Parts: sequence; C-alpha cells; structure tokens
Amino acid sequence: MSTTPQENLFNPLRDGLARMILTKVAGPDPLAERARVHDTPGPRWFAPDRPIRRVHGDASMFAGGLRALLLQSLHPLAMAAVSAHSGYRGDPWGRLQRTSYFLAITTYGASADAEEAVARVRGVHSRVRGSSPDGVRYRASDPHLLKWVHLAEVDSFLAAYRQYGAAPLDSAESDGYIEDTARVARALGVVEPPTTQVELRQMLEEYRPELRGTTEARQAARFILVHPPVPLAARPAYAVLTAAAVGLLPWWTRWPLRLPFLPLAEGTVVRAAGEGLTRTIRWALASPTLEAAMNVDKSPLPD
Repeated sequence: MSTTPQENLFNPLRDGLARMILTKVAGPDPLAERARVHDTPGPRWFAPDRPIRRVHGDASMFAGGLRALLLQSLHPLAMAAVSAHSGYRGDPWGRLQRTSYFLAITTYGASADAEEAVARVRGVHSRVRGSSPDGVRYRASDPHLLKWVHLAEVDSFLAAYRQYGAAPLDSAESDGYIEDTARVARALGVVEPPTTQVELRQMLEEYRPELRGTTEARQAARFILVHPPVPLAARPAYAVLTAAAVGLLPWWTRWPLRLPFLPLAEGTVVRAAGEGLTRTIRWALASPTLEAAMNVDKSPLPD
C-alpha cells in the first residue's frame, strides 16, 4: 500500500515514538522480546478471541498500570512489602519491564513459558517477608495480600479500558476478562479470585476496612506522580497520563493519598487529554514500519 507525503513525513516521528515507548516497557531489544512472547510455538492459556488479549494489548494499559500502583499502595502490608523489597525507586524501569513481560507472557505466550514465569514470581514471593512500620508481619505469598494486588490490577485495567480502550467491552465480555485473569491469579496462589464484575466489586468493598494512606503510600504516590524518572521532553505527556490515572481512581482513595478530587475537570479536560494521549500511543505502536519489523500480531506490547 502506498503512503501519502504526509504519512511519509510523520513516519520517522511515529517510529521514534514507538521505539521510545517499547524500550522503556520491554527493554533495550523490544523486537526480540516480543518475538520471544509471540513466536514461541505451543498452546496458549488464552485463545485469540478472549477479552484478556484485547484489554492487555491496548494502549489504555499505561493509565491502568499507574492506577493499579496507586490503588495497591493503600494496603499497608502490601505497601510495606513493596517499599522494602521491590526496589521501585532504584530501578523503576526494570520493575516496569518485568511486570510488562509477565503480563505479556501469561496473556500471549506459550503455556510452558507462562508457567515458568509464574513459578519465578512465586519463588520471589516466597522469599519476601518482613514487618510493616507499625510491627505487623507480612509475607508476599500470603493469599490475602495476593488477592488484594490482583483485585487492584484487574479493577484498574478494566476501568482504564472502559474509559480509553479502542473497542468497548459489553457486560459479558467484561465478565469474561475478569474470568480470564482469574486463571493467572490462581496460578500465582490467589484463592477464589473474582470471575464476574459483581464479585470484583464485592471483594474490593470487603478490603476497604483494611486500607489507609500510610507514609510509604504517599511517598510512592509522590514518586509516581511528581518525581518520576522521566526525561524532560516526555514530562508533559507523562503528566497527562498520570492525570488520567488519578481521574480513574475512586473518590475514596484521594484523601488517604493526598490526591485532588476534581470531578468536573476529570470528566472533561482530563478525559479529553487522556483520550488524545491514548490515541497517540496507539497510533505510534501501530506503526507500519515497526509492524513489518516485528512480523507478529499487531496488538501492542502491554504495560
């Protein structure tokens, strides 16, 4: 297919933006990483038409991932474990790349590779234990904490996709997405994860009494939102992304994390800016040049 002069003019910009995003998300050689996920032969956990593939392959995952981190931080024991053991301040991009790979391999990869990734994560969890600042013991392998992390992720990815996703999910597809993610959750050690929207809402509500804004949670929020290791040139776009992520959070999370709640602005200016940025990311990651180099499925590598 021939391209117009305008398209040729934008191709270098589009390809450069795509490569910048992918190297941050997938490491220095994103093409090799993606080939490893998509081209390895063998059965997959999820068929090509499953909702999890649509959600995790969409650019809305960028906002959803930030929302998930902020929401997860409200559980004091989960936040204590992250603060003490994750190294998110010293190596934030490395942590992002490991998370991105886990989501990609369990969603799109060969079953054997997905099982290996799950075993690796469970091994890490088995070694993470300690005490919160107020002396409460925690274990990262605790099914109760694992469930909270899972609930926050699923709710965040689904909320972001509903707001900024390319193709809407109907109610049955939303339930299907939650059911798909339950397979991964069970493999990680979550006991009875939700499989429907009703169950997801009920379980999130059951955790509410345990949640609060700790010093560690507010420090993490400031690091993510105010002092991220993002190049100056990318700061305006990142500011839009963080505003979109905060705008997706429930109102009751704002004060514990000392975040603003501006429903009018969030429903108009922030939403419009978030939609524009998400479309731009989606446009970049669908670059014909990049797709030809990858020679694989066209859905973008998830965050």
